[in-house]
Amino acid sequence: MCDTCGCNLTPGNNHLTRDEHGRSGPVIEVLQDLLAANNAAAAHNRAHFDRHDVLAVNLMSSPGSGKTALLEASIGALAGRLRIGVIEGDLETENDAARIRACGVPAVQITTGTACHLDAHLVHHALHQLPLAGLDVVFIENVGNLVCPASFDLGQHRNVTLLSVTEGDDKPSKYPVMFRAADLVVLSKADLLPVLDDFDPQRAATALRALGRQTPMIRVAARRRPDIKEWLGWLEETLRSHRARRSALRPQSAALHGRALLQLPVGGIGV
Repeated sequence: MCDTCGCNLTPGNNHLTRDEHGRSGPVIEVLQDLLAANNAAAAHNRAHFDRHDVLAVNLMSSPGSGKTALLEASIGALAGRLRIGVIEGDLETENDAARIRACGVPAVQITTGTACHLDAHLVHHALHQLPLAGLDVVFIENVGNLVCPASFDLGQHRNVTLLSVTEGDDKPSKYPVMFRAADLVVLSKADLLPVLDDFDPQRAATALRALGRQTPMIRVAARRRPDIKEWLGWLEETLRSHRARRSALRPQSAALHGRALLQLPVGGIGV
């Protein structure tokens, strides 16, 4: 989709499309270069997160599914247990970042202008405005869109896709790329199910399974009758297992680094 609709361009990467004379290259070559540059920036972002033992979670959904409300409820429930930071993505306004800051946690707003997704370059700039050394989890709330955000690696460790029960239960079938990319699907606004007769959670689960992945699906309600226990459990267990894996990898990484140093020529480390 993004290779044909032109939404690859964001304020964070549009400088990569032109040479020193301001000229653009062939379209296919430009798209390949943008993808390669995005993946390199994503790896750099992930290294930042890993260096500080921070779990990065990319939240994706259509507009109005309740991403920000879920974050607000999570911040309140996890106060004193987890240290949270948030990167907000929208075309315009600082509305969502202001809501998150009002909860007492750091939040950086990215405004993309016309771009319908975040990319790794935009997230990279935002990272330098967050106190990563003092955080456990960074949520990246992507631009509301069920198509393009799934195509761009941001450096996150997990993808979470929200599906509001006010939407159709066939959304996983209609937007397979988004739901295949998910490590967790969250049925949001689940407290409205008793008054909705056109959304069947079982049909949504069946559509999700038809994509060929055993992605877990949980239900949350973040406002009228809050119920986010299952979500909090998933988040805390994901952070625990992520840090356990990172801890197990450290001795191996140190040994590889040591062997690399032993192989360096006498005279020191090259550039």
